Amino acid sequence: MGLYVEARIRAGLDEVWDRSQLPDRHQRWDLRFSEIDYLPCAPGEPQHFRYATRVLPLLTVDGTGVSAGERNRPDGTRTSALRFSSAHPLSLIEEGSGYWRYVPDGEALRFLTGYDYRPRWGRFGKVVDRLLFRPLMGWATAWSFDRLRLWCERGITPERSLRHALAELFVRIAAVVATAALAPVAPAPVAVLAATVPAVAAAALLLPPLPVTPAARRCLRRPPERADGRSGSAAAPTALLATLEQS
Repeated sequence: MGLYVEARIRAGLDEVWDRSQLPDRHQRWDLRFSEIDYLPCAPGEPQHFRYATRVLPLLTVDGTGVSAGERNRPDGTRTSALRFSSAHPLSLIEEGSGYWRYVPDGEALRFLTGYDYRPRWGRFGKVVDRLLFRPLMGWATAWSFDRLRLWCERGITPERSLRHALAELFVRIAAVVATAALAPVAPAPVAVLAATVPAVAAAALLLPPLPVTPAARRCLRRPPERADGRSGSAAAPTALLATLEQS
């Protein structure tokens, strides 16, 4: 099952396009990548690129990709598609494909992506992907899209929004730890103390993030047709790639 993420951004198409298509800008807000660089290519050839993700301070997993095509529709919608793969033995993703779509919608822009990939490591890789890696990738994509939205709408740079997110996470964790530490010495009935720590933990987990903090929950994780209970789905990455490459 492919991944789908959509954000509604109150910004112009050209601004969102530049910040998502130019490597030096894209790598600033996308949590999935530490580096994105164009590779040399002859005029008229598809653009190849290298991407890398820093997993640990001294460990980087990389791969390569190619822009498979672009399309501009009369209604102003713009679409770009790509293929990607990694030969790195520690990369769970072996190869995949995806697309970016930019849909003008009144004073805002629907910025969405759909992508899918084939995991390596055989049956073990499929289990790890289904239970852990794929949900993590979906969350990281949505969190990054909201980070881009804050940059375009509020002028909050990706670096600053990351600091906001880390500070808010620290405050939430500190509230739970402080409550748990003070509970044994607090002059209150045992039943009240027993309920306080879970309540604070639930609040720390469920309270919405501050408006200046990126949040994956602000993005759609399914195509709107499905979210509204109607039939229909986003175009599959492989089908869209075939269409773009033929046009």
